[in-house]
Amino acid sequence: MYNFNLIVDRKGTSCLKWDKTEKFFGKADLLPLWVADMDFATAPGVTEMLRKRVEHGVYGYGQLSPAYYQAVLSWMQRRHHWQIQPEWICYTSGVVSALYFAVECLTEPGDEVMLLSPVYGPFYACIEKQGRRIVDVPLAHDGVCGYGLDLAAMERSVSPKTKALIFCSPHNPVGRVWTRQELEQVVDFCKRHDLYIIDDEIHNDLVYERESFTTLGRLGADVEERSIICTAITKTFNLADLQVSNIIIPNAALRERFKECLSRHHVGPHSFSEPALLGAYEHSEEWLDALLLYIKGNIDYFCQRVKKDMPLLQVRPAEGSYLLWVNCGGLGFSDQELRRFFVEECGLAVNAGTDFGARWGQFVRFNMACPRSYVQEALDRLEAAISRL
Repeated sequence: MYNFNLIVDRKGTSCLKWDKTEKFFGKADLLPLWVADMDFATAPGVTEMLRKRVEHGVYGYGQLSPAYYQAVLSWMQRRHHWQIQPEWICYTSGVVSALYFAVECLTEPGDEVMLLSPVYGPFYACIEKQGRRIVDVPLAHDGVCGYGLDLAAMERSVSPKTKALIFCSPHNPVGRVWTRQELEQVVDFCKRHDLYIIDDEIHNDLVYERESFTTLGRLGADVEERSIICTAITKTFNLADLQVSNIIIPNAALRERFKECLSRHHVGPHSFSEPALLGAYEHSEEWLDALLLYIKGNIDYFCQRVKKDMPLLQVRPAEGSYLLWVNCGGLGFSDQELRRFFVEECGLAVNAGTDFGARWGQFVRFNMACPRSYVQEALDRLEAAISRL
C-alpha cells in the first residue's frame, strides 16, 4: 500500500542532506546517509491535512485548538500507555530549541550539566553555548557496539555543581531502547543527587518491538517532579522542517519557568503546526506501522551483510531510531583517515563519530530511513573500497 522503495528526488529543494553535501564533505557526488531525516515522502494523511490548510489561503496569526492537545493525549495513551494532561504540553519549534530553553530555565551559568556519550551533538552545544559546563560520562560499552549505563562513572562524575542530566531515550546514535530497570536507575540517580532530567524522546515512536519503549513519564512522581520530556512528530513522520514539538512537563512550577523562557523568545505555533500534527496522530498510524517494518528490513539487511562480507566492521541492529552506529576500528585508520576513506574511497556522506563526542573517532553513523536501493548501493561501495585496502 505504501511504496517506500520509491525514489523521491530531493535535489534542488534546498535540502540539507542532498543539496549541502559538498559544503560539509568537500565533494558533491556522494550518496548521503548522514542527516537524520528520511528520504521518504511523509504520510498521505499528513499531506492531505496540509493541502487543505494551504488551500484556505490565509496564514495569519493563529493558536492551537483543543483538538491539537487531545490528539497528543490520545497518541501518548495509545502508543505509549502514558496518560498525560493537556496543561502539561508546551509547544516549541523543535526539540533542539527546547533543549536550549530547558538548560536556560533550569540551570545558571557555571552550573554543570551531565550527558552520556556518544550522544547527539547539539546536547554539547546547548550546554556549552549557554555558559554551563559539560560533564561527559561515556556509556558502558563492550568495545564493539553494545552499550549500557555506566552508573559507577556517573557517580564518580557528579558533583554539587551538577544540576541536570540530559538523557536520550531511545538513544542517538547507539540505538538503545532503555529497559524499565535502566530508566529506574537513572531516575534514582537523579533523585539522590537532586538533578533535573531533560529527556529527549524524539525517537520514541521509532522502535521495532512495539512494547519495548517505556517513556520516563510513566515512572511516577519522582520523574514528574523533576523532568522535562521532549517529544515531536518530526522524526516519526519526516516533518523536521515544520518544527512541531510537544514538551511535556508535569510539574507546574517547572512548567511555568519553561513557559516564561518560551515567552522571552517569542515561541509559538505556525499555520501548519496543527494540521500537520492532526494528520500525523489521527490519520497516519497505519503508515507508521508499515514504515517501521520497512526500516527494520533495511537495518537487518545492513547488519547481516556487514557481518557476512565486511568482518572488519562491527554493528548491531538498532533497537530504536533509524540510525546505525558502526565501529570501523578494524580498518586501522585515524579519525581523519576514516573521514577521507568514506568520502574519497566509498563516495559516502555519513556522520563521523566525533560528531557525537571527541573520543568516538573510530565510529560512523549511517541513516537507514531511505529506499532499500540506497542501502544496497552504500554497502556495495563500502565493500568495494574495503577490498581495495
